[in-house]
Amino acid sequence: MEKTYIFGHRKPDTDSVCASIALAYLKNKLGMESEARVIGTINNETRYVLKHFNVEEPLYLNDVKVQVKNINYKKNIVLNGTSSILKAFNFMNDNNVPALPLINDNNILNGLITLKEISKNLIQGDINKLYTSYNNILETIEGTEILRFEEEIRGNLMIAAFKSESFINNVNLSTDDILIVGDRYNIVKKALEEKIKLLIVIGDNKLTEDMMELAKTNHVNVIYTAFDTYKTASKIRLANYAKSIKIKEDPITFNIYDYRSEVLEEINKHGHTTYPIVNKKNECMGLLKVTDTYSYEKRNVILVDHNQKSQSVEGIDEANILEVIDHHNLGTIWTSSPISFRSMPVGCTCTIIYKLYEENNVAIPYDIAGLMLAAILSDTMIFKSPTTTDIDKEVATKLSEMTKIDIEHFGYDMFKAGSTIKGMTPEEVFNQDIKNYKVGDESMAISQVFTMDYDDIKQDLPSYITVLNNLSSQGYKVAVMFVTDVIKNGSYIIFNDAAEDIIKESYNIENVTQGMYIQDLVSRKKQLVPNIMEVMQRKI
Repeated sequence: MEKTYIFGHRKPDTDSVCASIALAYLKNKLGMESEARVIGTINNETRYVLKHFNVEEPLYLNDVKVQVKNINYKKNIVLNGTSSILKAFNFMNDNNVPALPLINDNNILNGLITLKEISKNLIQGDINKLYTSYNNILETIEGTEILRFEEEIRGNLMIAAFKSESFINNVNLSTDDILIVGDRYNIVKKALEEKIKLLIVIGDNKLTEDMMELAKTNHVNVIYTAFDTYKTASKIRLANYAKSIKIKEDPITFNIYDYRSEVLEEINKHGHTTYPIVNKKNECMGLLKVTDTYSYEKRNVILVDHNQKSQSVEGIDEANILEVIDHHNLGTIWTSSPISFRSMPVGCTCTIIYKLYEENNVAIPYDIAGLMLAAILSDTMIFKSPTTTDIDKEVATKLSEMTKIDIEHFGYDMFKAGSTIKGMTPEEVFNQDIKNYKVGDESMAISQVFTMDYDDIKQDLPSYITVLNNLSSQGYKVAVMFVTDVIKNGSYIIFNDAAEDIIKESYNIENVTQGMYIQDLVSRKKQLVPNIMEVMQRKI
């Protein structure tokens, strides 16, 4: 079964990261090969939690777009350039492809041969030249190896069509000649004496013992074939190396890691029907036909702690979403077929995942229990957030008992570790936990920063306002940063100048000022976002 990736939103917080890890553990226990990933930079709080429970940070997932490697292109449709033209033709015919990538002994792409060029070669090519291997000749004329002194055969093709006397008197033979002959032994003797390159004896004729000795002495290659003169002469040209035909030496190729969307753009631009597929080493992996681009495998994913397209990984529309587990309002994620969608009005995604462990009767190991407890304490702000439910408290209590962790003490240490902003620029502070939303055609960006010392931000307040105002020029109607003090249980508001009236109306503040503190304003899900969205919707 293909691996399933489990991840949270683009600005991963403790809940989204811990939920991904906890759910991946559960899915693996239930037989689904799964792996937790992150699609953004982990914050200090989450890093503290992972280190505390000795859990490695999940790897970064850049996107889930369909790549060439996910397309059902024709794998291993390649041929060594030293194969015969006949073998290339049969290979193309058997695999129903009009072209064939040619490779060298190291599987490196050397060019592309097409049926069109094979046809042109048979009609317009030099019928008197042969450049191939001894083996290719054997295969093409269904011959029998008699004497072999060279692996590669290169020379001028000749047929003993004249009477023996005329041929001997009028035809000059050399070491570069390849002669097709039957039972004309005088001609055979002359050819052996002249040390020709290759003697092809047709029609089941055989060399006499003295002729065989002469051939050995003069190192003349010899092949027998049951074919007659016409059939041998007709087919032997197909023994030539496939690479000897005019080929596209630098064809347009696609890498296995190229995105399908980009491939389609290139195909529309160039209009070819086939393209060699290569890897990073330029080794040829096969051939892509245009019709292959419609058959591909999507990557399996499970989303946790979000169901907004804008908050998810790049290319989510191209993924196979198996499940969504979330505790937010319904967003813009859609699927082409029914899926398992688990949503509960609780304060934390890990509360829901705990219930999944219970329902499936899977034991929770210490580290996973610790991660889920940390996530609940983080999202509910140690139960101070209005999003907190009795279910969150109940689950947290059970996890606390399992891990022997003191809720208040651990929660305080966790927030303290995550609240530091030293060494960070105002832009970095704003971006560490930002979520984007759409109301009609209007965009808004809302960031929430947790700190126990607002003075660090207050001292540089103009710089933060500048960051938010810059977002206005990027198309954001509203850009707000809520600085939440966990101990005081309230938030300071910093906003872009253009959003001043919206902030006033959202929180019923007549004289709003930058950095104003509002008691009990802590929940982005229930207070920060809904209030602003309601005002913006009225103004549409």
